[in-house]
Order: sequence, then C-alpha cells, then structure tokens
Amino acid sequence: MPIDTGQPLAGRVAVVTGAGRGIGAAIARKMATLGAMAVLLGRTRAALDSAASTIAEAGGRADVIACDVTELRSVEDAAKRVESVFGRIDILINNAGVGGFGGPLHQLLPEAWDGILNTNLRGVYYVIRAFAPMMIKARVGHIVNISSLAGKNALPNGAAYAASKWGLNGLSYSVAEELRGHNIRVSVICPGSTNTDLSPHAGKDTSKMLQPDDVAHAVAMLVTQAPQSFVSEILLRPTQKP
Repeated sequence: MPIDTGQPLAGRVAVVTGAGRGIGAAIARKMATLGAMAVLLGRTRAALDSAASTIAEAGGRADVIACDVTELRSVEDAAKRVESVFGRIDILINNAGVGGFGGPLHQLLPEAWDGILNTNLRGVYYVIRAFAPMMIKARVGHIVNISSLAGKNALPNGAAYAASKWGLNGLSYSVAEELRGHNIRVSVICPGSTNTDLSPHAGKDTSKMLQPDDVAHAVAMLVTQAPQSFVSEILLRPTQKP
C-alpha cells in the first residue's frame, strides 16, 4: 500500500543512524510511513540502499549517506550534506551501535572496549555536535537516542556495553536540559531483549522478544506527541520473558 504523504510528519526531515538494518531500518521505514523524508546513515552503502529501496517501493521518500559515526569528519560531512540538500533537520535518531557480550571485563581487550564506547557513546556526541546547531537555528527539533535496559541494570559479561548505555542515558538527560530552551526535545528509549543481529539469542525464544518495529513504534509516539508535552524516557520490555 502506498505511503500516505499527508501523515503527521509530512514535510519533515528525519535522520537515522545505523539505518541499514535492524532497528535503524525499521525506524527509517516508520518515519517515511508518517510522511517524513527519511535520511539513512550508516557505514555500509549496500545495506543503506536496500533499506531505502524498501521505503521507496512502499511509496515513501528516502535518501542515503554513507557515514561512520566514530569519525567526526564523516559525521560533519553528513550534516553539511543534509543542510545543503534539505535545508533542515527535524528529527534525529541516534541508533547506531555495537554489542559486546564476550566475557568478563578483566578479559576484554582494550581495542574491544574502544570499539564499543566509540560507537555507542562517542558517536552520539559527534552526531549531536554536528546536527544540533541546525535545530537550534530553527528553534525546533526532536532527538531520540536508542539506549538499552542494559543502561539501567547490571549486565554480567557485557560491562563495556552496559557502561556505554549508562553513559548514553546520562548524556541524554543532560542534553535534554541544555536544549529545552531552544524548543528541542531529547528523549531516550531503553529496549529490552530485541530480535536483531546485535543481541545474544542463546536460549531465548525470538518470537517472544521485542521486534525492531516495536522500537520504531515507540519512536513514532515520541516524535508525534503534542508540542507542549515531553516524554524524556521510554523503558520498553517484551510482554513475555523470552
């Protein structure tokens, strides 16, 4: 069925990082379904093109930008392209992330620690640094950071991942206060077990896990709320424990 361009986000520009697959691709599809121009960012161009084609086949609008959130220059170039092509950004979804569930912290290699923290936390800083000025100039915008319940609870054998998500939550709450005066809302979503390539599935029933579309639905609720309201955090859990 063609996408209805008269939906609530018609005329808006939504940038989604890590949009080539999984949760990011689902969020990009949802933004397009609601009428937004979905701008898909990610490291793998082929995956981005595939996700964008799915959106286009459904009648939505999408663009792709190859971008590595761990490289500041790459992020800045992406922001410049969005500003030059679209002239605005209304919604920014920081979804790009990597897992890390390989064992106890004292056995984790330093380069593995760096890879997790650089993507899951430093990358969000880079993206907000590059894109928020456009929102500040326009005095409107919504930033949604995709975190995890691992940022709320202990995660044995995943301490670096948990640290990145605890840090992301603190970053989100703090940036929300910095940007409220500019009419920019910053929210964080903390999903539980989600059926993606990122999550460890051993011993779990994937049919009972959250699906990427469940996270996309939560994002849609946030970015379509009335302008006077502000949901700062969503904790998202499966109905049945997988």
